[in-house]
Amino acid sequence: MKEKLIQRYSAAERINHWVVACFYPAFFWLTGIFGTPQLARIVHPFIGVVMFLGFARQFFRYYHHNFITDEDKKWMKAVGEVMKGNEVGDIGRYNGGQKGMFWLMVACTSLLLVTGVIAWRPYFAELFPIPLIRFALLVHASAALALIAGIVVHVYAAIWVKGTIRAMAEGVVTHAWAKKHHPKWYREMTGKES
Repeated sequence: MKEKLIQRYSAAERINHWVVACFYPAFFWLTGIFGTPQLARIVHPFIGVVMFLGFARQFFRYYHHNFITDEDKKWMKAVGEVMKGNEVGDIGRYNGGQKGMFWLMVACTSLLLVTGVIAWRPYFAELFPIPLIRFALLVHASAALALIAGIVVHVYAAIWVKGTIRAMAEGVVTHAWAKKHHPKWYREMTGKES
């Protein structure tokens, strides 16, 4: 019997996700493809703008699904149970962890853009005093570290929950996966009560 599937993400949503992922800071080791560290430093701000624009598209596509509800708070308080495979709460399209990651990305990418512009030589840095540039670099590095830590957890969680990677690779999940991990969203997508 063929498994019943629900579309979780369209092709455009998946492409947007992978574009942002490709510009993720943990791929810094790829700077070697630019030849020299100096060239990588020149290219870095432009790549940062592409990452920001890609995430901005995701923001406007998903923000309305990411407001924290009482069910999400229940999920967050029981994350230990969730890690054991026992889902908690009547979860919609995204759970409390996914929503937390979304808002972390909003904060970090916004900080990275603002501080990156302040420190961007030779284009904008001359417009700002040196103490502000130094502070911006500190905030920039801190936001990058927070984002990297969040992305590591995000990727680990996607691997941990069997069937999740398929959603970003193929755009679909099984009915059983949706019903177990996102029961409210499952009902919204299928019109079924259970």
